[in-house]
Amino acid sequence: MRTALRITIVIALASITTGVGAAAGSTRPRSRARVDLAVAELLARAPRREPVGVIVRLREGSEERLRNALRAHGDRIAAEHASLRAFSIVLHADDLSALVEDSGVLSISVDARVRSSGLLGSLAGGLVNTVGGLLGVVGQVLNPDLTPSPATPLRPKALRDTLGVDGTWTGRGVGIAVIDSGVEASTEFGDRLTASYDFTSAPWPVPMNGRDDYGHGTHVAGTIAQSGRRSSSTSAWRGVASNARIVSLKVLDANGAGMTSDVIEAIDFAVDNRASLDIDIINLSLGHPILEPAAVDPLVQAVERASRAGIIVVAAAGNFGKNPRTGLPGYAGVISPGNAPSAITVGAVDTQATVRRSDDRMATYSSRGPTWYDAYVKPDVVAPGHGIVAAAARNSTLYQDYPQVRDASDADYMSLSGTSMATAVASGVVALMVEANRATGGPGAPALTPNAVKAVLHYTATAVRDDLGVEYDPLTRGAGALNGEGAVRYARAIDTRSPEGSPWLVPSLAPVNAYTVIADEQWPWAQTVVWGSTFVWGSTVAIHQQAWATTFVWGSTFVWGSTFVWGSNDLVWDNTFVWGSTVVWGSDTIGVSDGETVVWGSSDGLSRETVVWGSTQGKGTGATSTP
Repeated sequence: MRTALRITIVIALASITTGVGAAAGSTRPRSRARVDLAVAELLARAPRREPVGVIVRLREGSEERLRNALRAHGDRIAAEHASLRAFSIVLHADDLSALVEDSGVLSISVDARVRSSGLLGSLAGGLVNTVGGLLGVVGQVLNPDLTPSPATPLRPKALRDTLGVDGTWTGRGVGIAVIDSGVEASTEFGDRLTASYDFTSAPWPVPMNGRDDYGHGTHVAGTIAQSGRRSSSTSAWRGVASNARIVSLKVLDANGAGMTSDVIEAIDFAVDNRASLDIDIINLSLGHPILEPAAVDPLVQAVERASRAGIIVVAAAGNFGKNPRTGLPGYAGVISPGNAPSAITVGAVDTQATVRRSDDRMATYSSRGPTWYDAYVKPDVVAPGHGIVAAAARNSTLYQDYPQVRDASDADYMSLSGTSMATAVASGVVALMVEANRATGGPGAPALTPNAVKAVLHYTATAVRDDLGVEYDPLTRGAGALNGEGAVRYARAIDTRSPEGSPWLVPSLAPVNAYTVIADEQWPWAQTVVWGSTFVWGSTVAIHQQAWATTFVWGSTFVWGSTFVWGSNDLVWDNTFVWGSTVVWGSDTIGVSDGETVVWGSSDGLSRETVVWGSTQGKGTGATSTP
């Protein structure tokens, strides 16, 4: 078992200049390994002897020396992470400085505590105090709207109808790894819960029977793929992709909390066992504060590895779009791994519990971009996430301690809100896309890549507007609202066997009308792709682009040919640009040391109430995972 005092530190990319370590005894000039904000705070403290947990990623060839040195010093190696060339160890806090100076160490990142990203009906957790005062607790949010009333429930039939997916496709043959608090075995999943593993204690993983002592993972899996068989009306209560298979990888405990290293190990396990477990999609309705650039964030890098392997990763944006003290909106609240470039990052929409979309509004708690340090435009899309009704794990913490989340019409189900729920909704739609696309290509056809899936979701997204009828900005809604009907229809038309550089839509299946009708309302598609910080217009998605390959990191440099690209790298930041009077930064993008400060509320002055995210180095920021 791991000590509760563990702080995992990850040594990151080989491209970073490394220094001479005291333990190495090298004669080269000393230079510190790269550290994230949390590790920097630990290093600034007075030396102390309490044990802390760290994951050390190493320069190639230094593994054996460090392994021997750690053991000789009495430090325990809890696990080794081959994908990161890293050790998970427990050492004394005052040994950290020597580790930072070791020539075999590349960089160090805190193993932040992760949490689910859901709101418990009328309840939501505060921010996690991970290391000292660095992440600080912003406060306890009573509910998304700071009122005592719970969300109006959006039950499964209405959810499918507002997505436009209550038809032919059910996700049959598609495998989804739910990395969460576990999934309770029941008739909701039957033999479609094909495997369950526990990653909450080393050595990893431990096979287990379907179990969920927190209840979040079962709700997420139910939103995606429940059968509805515990209800009195099976067809009305089935999930978005009711025939999809679920692989449960437990990383959260009975309180909905876990460690980043466990999540990384679960992602790596999914990648390494993709073929034997038939995993096509990973759902990550959890996360931790962004404490460093995406290129060195170990959780982000695990996600990028999964994407390169062809697994579609869907991640929560986070529930930090509103200052819990003032109620004012704020930007730059996206959590990790929602900042992973290749992940499909999902924010939350409040549907007002109706099928029609004209009354949909952004959930005020849904985290907005840009991402810390890198200034990526996130989320990618937004999806229904408020008052989502799905399967309950009756013996779980959520069900037992919060009876108000139980559904009034059927106690086998419960209602949760948050970008966790929106992420599950998106994963269900992606499962339908994969199934529909396979029907076109047939056996042996190349799989639809993560980048291609994301491009289709962007292209077919629809508008979401505020009370004045004004469309929300790209940092709030990404490409737009998730359009299940349009995305599945478009995926069905793609023939992945088409040569790169050529059109790949099957003429007889190609969408004739670039709009979707929901509840007698016609919704035009966005017909754009947000590539990094750039809008790409034109027939982009209709061509088998090199950009859709698994070798491409989303947003990286790419020549789009004859398609029209709007903007360069200034989609949302200009000199002294004020975005909607709610976020301010100067002539440099977020994350640059001499940039300006991101503020909550208006830009008419800074105070402790408005400055939540601190400087662009991220000091003072905090965010947790989404339910």
